[in-house]
Amino acid sequence: MSGLSAIQAKRIDLRQSYLKYKKRKQLFVGILIPTLVVLVGIAVSTGSANISFTDVFAVMLKKIIPGLNVAAAHADIIIWQLRLPRIIMGIMAGMALGSSGAVMQVVLRNPLADPYMLGIASAASFGASLAIIFGIGFLMDPYLVIGNAFFFSLLSSGLIINLSGKKDASPESMVLTGLALLFFFQALTTIVQYFGDADAVKAAVFWTVGNLGKADWNKISILFPLVMGGLLLLFWKSSDLNIMNAGDATAKSLGVNVRFTRIFNMIVCSFLVAGVVSFTGTIGFVGLVAPHVVRMIIGCDNKFLVPASGLVGAALLILADTVARTVMSPIILPVGSVTAFLGVPLFVYLIIRNKETSP
Repeated sequence: MSGLSAIQAKRIDLRQSYLKYKKRKQLFVGILIPTLVVLVGIAVSTGSANISFTDVFAVMLKKIIPGLNVAAAHADIIIWQLRLPRIIMGIMAGMALGSSGAVMQVVLRNPLADPYMLGIASAASFGASLAIIFGIGFLMDPYLVIGNAFFFSLLSSGLIINLSGKKDASPESMVLTGLALLFFFQALTTIVQYFGDADAVKAAVFWTVGNLGKADWNKISILFPLVMGGLLLLFWKSSDLNIMNAGDATAKSLGVNVRFTRIFNMIVCSFLVAGVVSFTGTIGFVGLVAPHVVRMIIGCDNKFLVPASGLVGAALLILADTVARTVMSPIILPVGSVTAFLGVPLFVYLIIRNKETSP
């Protein structure tokens, strides 16, 4: 009887430890949401023209209650037409890149995997360069560049999935195929830019650095269903990713279709990244750094890691965009350069800290 009591006591202790660990993860996700709201408030009120929080609240109230005249006209235009669209675009882009990065690191079993490793961004850059320099594309203005970038991003993803699928869609084959396409499309982009005039090449290079400044409500309405639908699919498959952490053989023995899960998640991530890149250009380091930050705080449970990485990615991108708009005001820096500038030291710090804490 004493033996059974000891076993029961151990089970209770384990259950309490798990509930405490789960509560810590829930608390972290819960803290991220108001943190993101605060960052959005700071971003809306900060810029070349500083706007008080009272005016920000008044503009929001005016949109909720039509006919209410409580905000200055210039504040209404700056907030609603200029800042809010780029901030919402930044939130969607950060969530898509952060969550996709977390999923890719599990699916490819590579801690350095990010949404751009598989050549998606380089393919988008090639498509955008074709549109900007030569006017060649699949859609008419104002969606010529966006259509080209999206098409070539999906083309790169389709080639990776098709070619690696012949080798049972192993992580190694996906990574190697992606790296090959990365350099291939970079070479094509260089050739296209070599034959372009100076102004067009400058515009193409600026596009590749990443920019939220061209966001508007029409583009947000196009991208929103793609991002939300993709994120919901990634959250839905997060339990299978937990099982895949134990290895393909173990996952198969537990009933997970490893090949389907890997390809499904890669397709969803490809659509998410292709959609974001098409509207914002290349914004690096968000999808690489955000999952590592979350993993160091709450561990590797993908049911929390994937959504938390999306929230951290959104916070990082909003913070970077605020810095880009204010550090050299009234000049606005491309947000992709700021994320790289902030992301490199942060990532180096994470590597050093990980080495110090590892046994």
